[in-house]
Amino acid sequence: MALKIIFMGTPEFSIPSLRILNSKHNILCVYTQPPKKRSRGQKIYKSPIHLEAENLNLPVKFPENLDNELEYKFFKDSNVKFVIVVAYGQMIPKKLLGIKNLIFLNIHASLLPKWRGAAPIQRSIIGMDHQTGISIMRIVPKLDAGPYMIQQNIKINSKDNFLSLSKKLSEVGAKLIIEALSLIEKKEAIFKDQNEKYATYAKKISKSESEINWNETAQKIIAKIKGLSPYPGVWFKHNGNRIKILEAEISEHLGKKGEVITNDLVIGCQDKSIKINLLQKEGKLVLNTKSFLSGYKIVRGDILI
Repeated sequence: MALKIIFMGTPEFSIPSLRILNSKHNILCVYTQPPKKRSRGQKIYKSPIHLEAENLNLPVKFPENLDNELEYKFFKDSNVKFVIVVAYGQMIPKKLLGIKNLIFLNIHASLLPKWRGAAPIQRSIIGMDHQTGISIMRIVPKLDAGPYMIQQNIKINSKDNFLSLSKKLSEVGAKLIIEALSLIEKKEAIFKDQNEKYATYAKKISKSESEINWNETAQKIIAKIKGLSPYPGVWFKHNGNRIKILEAEISEHLGKKGEVITNDLVIGCQDKSIKINLLQKEGKLVLNTKSFLSGYKIVRGDILI
């Protein structure tokens, strides 16, 4: 039976869930973050979910704040049973969570209680985890601390970066939320409390974390490059230019920290070195190393900061 649902999400990660829910159920409304002004010209950009909802002819709401009487009344009078939240970007006010007979379910991209918070996919890669997964959980006032009903593991392979792992997790999440709704409707759902003893937090990625630190081990630097690729990306400075690294691998060459050891961009780290394969000068296209060096000069012996 088709259910009446309110959907809340913002980034591309949320799109597969919105699509499958819209194909099987009735979406009353889509909530997302407000359009933002970016870069030169102050052009206004809508979120990926905003654009997708419009493409699906679904009504969209984008309040700056949910904690007000207008939004409370909308949820209370909506006559829906489920609110599905997928990387929405705001905490759900306690008052909304307290509405009788309204179930808030979250698709969270980690195996809770590990990596609660804003950046679980990035943190799992940066932390060099071997696996991660999806948790379908009930939302409570405390951040990502609610009981979960379904979890599915996903292996993090050596080629995964933030983009590839996010895509895999988003597809799994979309599949699991359909399963979760079916189990709840059949009264077969079992919610399990999280063990607070094992809770860890995936804090939001700060701008300072994107700056490369050549004093770290090659393995840690590679993990950070993967975890922050393609956005926001790990970067270094050369002759005042900020250059982003999007793909690299460990090399056995030895050299000073931050030193260009070879003319094909092998850079010294704390222990070994890394060989840069894809990079991007600020405001320019992403290029492989050979193409990049044909138009920008970095030579053996240079020190990167």
